[in-house]
Formats: sequence, C-alpha cells, structure tokens
Amino acid sequence: MAEALALAQQAAEAGEVPVGAVVVHAGRIVGRGHNQPVGSGDPTAHAEIVALREAARTLGNYRLDGCTLYVTLEPCAMCAQAALHARVARVVYGAAEPRTGAVGSVVDLFALPALNAHTAVVAGVQAEPAAALMRAFFARRRREQRAAAEPLREDALRTPTAAFKAVWQRASAWGVTPQASHTRQDLPSLDGLRLHWVDVGPSDSTAPWLCLHGPLAWWPQWGPWLPPRLAQGERCLVPDLIGFGQSDKPKKPAWHSPARHAAILRDWLDALAVDTCRLALAPGAEALWPALQTALGPRVRDVLHVPAEELLPPAGDWLDAPFPDRGHRAGPRALTGAAR
Repeated sequence: MAEALALAQQAAEAGEVPVGAVVVHAGRIVGRGHNQPVGSGDPTAHAEIVALREAARTLGNYRLDGCTLYVTLEPCAMCAQAALHARVARVVYGAAEPRTGAVGSVVDLFALPALNAHTAVVAGVQAEPAAALMRAFFARRRREQRAAAEPLREDALRTPTAAFKAVWQRASAWGVTPQASHTRQDLPSLDGLRLHWVDVGPSDSTAPWLCLHGPLAWWPQWGPWLPPRLAQGERCLVPDLIGFGQSDKPKKPAWHSPARHAAILRDWLDALAVDTCRLALAPGAEALWPALQTALGPRVRDVLHVPAEELLPPAGDWLDAPFPDRGHRAGPRALTGAAR
C-alpha cells in the first residue's frame, strides 16, 4: 500500500485525482498504475485498470490468479468488475469512496455470488493517508478555481453560460469555434466588468475588422458576414459591448454612455496590440461613431456601414438569449435611445 500511495502522489502532481494501485504476485509487484484519464485522454485509465494491464503483460496472462490488487481508494464499478474478470484473489483498498465505491459504499459487486465468489476484500488499509491525499488535492483544486474565477460586480448581471448553448452550436457554420471566445476584466476602463469577444482569422493579419453589433444585438449578428472575410484571410474581432451578449451587464442605463464604450474598446485594442483596424458598423451602431472617432482616432483606417441584409436577421431565439429578463436589458435600452 505504501507503493500505491506513492503512485497516488504522482497522480496528484500530474493534475489527476490521486489514486494509486499495484498488483502483487508471489511477493513481488507485477503491475503499477495511477490515475491518468485526463493526461491519456482515456476514460478507462483508472489506477486499477493501468495496474491490471501491466500485471497481465508481466505475467503473460489475462487471468491474474493468486494476485492481490492494492489500491488507495475504494474501486468504482468499472475497476471492481475488471478485478473480478481478471480472477484477482484479493482486493485491498484504503479510503472509502461514498459517491462511487463499488465495494460496499454504493454497491458491493464482490458480494454478488452470481458474478464471482472467489475474490476476498480487505478495507481501510492506510485509509487516513489515502483520504488525506484526496482532501489536499481537491482543496488545492478549489483554491485554483477560485483564483481563476472571474468575479461579478454587485451592480452588474451575467447571463448563465447555458443560455448561449444553441448559438455556439450554430456558430460552427460561420467558422467560429468555442476556442475563438475570449474574456477579460483587467482593463482599467472595465472597472472589474467582464468583456467578451470573438477573435477569428489569422492573428498576424494587418488591420483586422472591428465589428460592432447594433443596439439590440450581440456578436452572432455578424455570423453570416464572417465566412467571406475568413476566406480572404482576414481577421475579425467581434466584441460584445458591455451590457450585451456574453459580457457583463450593468443594471443602470446611465452607465452606457458612448464615450465609456469607446474608452473600453480603445483599451481593449491596446491590450491586443492592434494598432490599425477597419471598423464595420451594424445598423444602429453608428451612434457610437463620434465617440469612437475621438477615442480611436487614426487607428481606424476605414469605416464600413454594413447593411442589415448581410447580417443575421434581428429575429429568433438568438437575439434574446443574453437578456433573460428586463434587468439584463439596461444596455439595449440605453443604446437604442442613443441610436435615435
């Protein structure tokens, strides 16, 4: 079990759930394994399976008669059944697994005579060190997740990710994958709000298109317009203005001045090291142009007013997805008024 614990530590260091296993035959270890489904891309690569496979290769037999499987955590149903198939004589495990354990915690496969009546089980060997490894691993993961989290300001709203699922399923037809989706909230002008954008096309393209949606829309409005640009090797940056789409949404319409939106876009382009761009405006977005002209100045090489028929029609579920209730619509209300 000490060897299995050492293997569990290796799993933890590799970012895998810390479970280790060894197979012993005639007093010697013939198989070792630790959890590696993430690293190997194999959902079956639990510690027990890896150890059983190595033991079978070492002994030249898929039957592991006379072998003992030591594992730091109570096996799941897959691993328990694998041990039964291999005719392992004995399974020794450390900590119990109350959520998925198949040696008594959730179900006890070894107690079913119809499956196999020949595998003995010993529980709780070095249970505390094994459990301590699990606790430390998940505590570290929670700390890392908290550190990577994007906090939400108290005066803002954020639409749940699930609301955008249908749009992202549709986006592949426009040459947009989830990998093109980006967020950041560290720009001074954002003041803690999260900005979302889509970045498609070659990153080294000069003068990318900056595509600004209309006052009632968000980035998918540009979906049909993107493929011809991508076919020409052009880069397109398509932000969701603050208050729209997958960006954070301040609750007060007064927040949404054209000058503030323009300042955010300026700082964002600075952060992306975009010195020159071409501006594409959807119908209604031209209300931002005076403020953009002041904020971006000579950085804008060309301005293109894109007609509505080249964009996604302003109808259907995609349009309302980011705005599940009135509170989310402060941005559209403000910019609709600015566009008049």
